[in-house]
Amino acid sequence: MKSKVKVSIVTATYNSESEILKTYDSIKKQTVIDWEWLVTDDCSNDSTVKILKEISKSDARVKVFENDINSGAAVTRNNSLSRVSGEYVAFIDSDDLWVPVKLEKQLNFMATNIDFSFTAYDLIDLNGTTLNKTVDFNQIGAFNYQDMLKKKATLGCSTVMLRRSAFNDITMPLLRTGQDYATWLKLLKTGKKAHLLNEVLTSYRIMPNSISRNKFKKAKRQWQIYREVEKLPLIKSAICFCFYAWRAVFRK
Repeated sequence: MKSKVKVSIVTATYNSESEILKTYDSIKKQTVIDWEWLVTDDCSNDSTVKILKEISKSDARVKVFENDINSGAAVTRNNSLSRVSGEYVAFIDSDDLWVPVKLEKQLNFMATNIDFSFTAYDLIDLNGTTLNKTVDFNQIGAFNYQDMLKKKATLGCSTVMLRRSAFNDITMPLLRTGQDYATWLKLLKTGKKAHLLNEVLTSYRIMPNSISRNKFKKAKRQWQIYREVEKLPLIKSAICFCFYAWRAVFRK
């Protein structure tokens, strides 16, 4: 489907040789064809860059960039974000997958007056096998800054789409982890809401040794964002952290 707008897709890669072709294939199969894929590699020491450059030779929509030094996901995504040309910006991690109608459904959802949207997603393992778990599927509506401080929705990075003209600055804070969540908070502080399209349109791959598997590191990161990035008072940080912890344990 040829759309009236262009979508800039942002990806950071690091040693992604075993998954990156699958991710590209899920982008290539999108029913919307007016997109550019801006991929920045963070000094991989495997064949990731070689694979991406081969892809770009046959698909001019794919643009590959490289960091000079290993800098982390925030710097790497910002490298791509500095080069976007589309009216809409979408994110996909280097090991995640989209269903073919993901962009089409999200663009239609946002067509009238939505500037920030995200979708439900499911979890898959290293081999792409479903883990029979969905995230944000049972949620409805839109979420503001206060909602997301309390993590009322998970808001997966690979599900997000933004209307670029609605925000003055969509770059990510320079954090080694949690930079996507900190970005959503930054954008929601403008008064916008994150609107949920509660269909499973993305598959999030759980990788061995991922921070997503380390509950202690996730909790520590959450607290640091409250205190050091958002600079919330101690009491408010504690209240928000309790909401976060409760939802992390009991959310289905």
